[in-house]
Amino acid sequence: MLLAIDAGNTNVVFAVYDGDVQRGAWRAATDSRRTADEYAVWLLQLMAKAGLDPAQLGGCIIGSVVPLATFNLLKLVRDHLQLEPLLVGEANVQLGLRVLLDRPEEVGADRILNAVAANERYGGPLIVIDFGTATTFDVVDVNGDYRGGVIAPGITLSVEALHMAAAKLPKVDVVRPKSDKVVGTSTVTAMQSGIYWGYVGLIEGLVARIRAELAIPSSEQPARVIATGGLANLFTQATQSIDAIDEDLTLRGLVLLYRRNTQNAAVAA
Repeated sequence: MLLAIDAGNTNVVFAVYDGDVQRGAWRAATDSRRTADEYAVWLLQLMAKAGLDPAQLGGCIIGSVVPLATFNLLKLVRDHLQLEPLLVGEANVQLGLRVLLDRPEEVGADRILNAVAANERYGGPLIVIDFGTATTFDVVDVNGDYRGGVIAPGITLSVEALHMAAAKLPKVDVVRPKSDKVVGTSTVTAMQSGIYWGYVGLIEGLVARIRAELAIPSSEQPARVIATGGLANLFTQATQSIDAIDEDLTLRGLVLLYRRNTQNAAVAA
């Protein structure tokens, strides 16, 4: 079995895979102060509750965008699971695609993992939208290479900032307004409209601009748009710019990279 760890800015996700079958997945709030021992107590109890024996884990891969948390996650795997994990971003981890950026080392592991998994399932050209702490748009070209993307403030982050910076504006939930009218008739409905329809406009506008920049001949299929992240469903229902939702994209990218690297190592040996 494989332990895949996705450490994001908001949550750390631990998932156990037996082949292609996910046997369990658990989330913890990201906290760089959490020690390896604290992770171990939490994770081992949850695995036991799910009937999973840590001794049956044969490998681990970690994708992290939180450097301060990475150290303790590595220590967790080495000290408590007796495994040597693969860490996405290290030179020994082969991605299976080229990162065509000025400084490839700056790209977050989650963005690369999304690109790897989306390209394997759908094939390029692709635009992958991840509704996370930040809303990211990542571009995979027709050759399956990572071309770059766009980073915008995440919707939850935007709501928090609006509430904190404006004394008279309440904190509102991120929901689709009950009426599809854009003009709100109260402070709350005006805020909900601006947040929801504003992000729909962001999605549609950026997708259109990215597609134009890719310069794909009109006779060919335009870049497909794949959405992932907790709020993907909420926005997909309001726009035709999104072609598919893939909720486990990042975790599947971890599984794919682990297999590619372990299989390559076996062949080389």
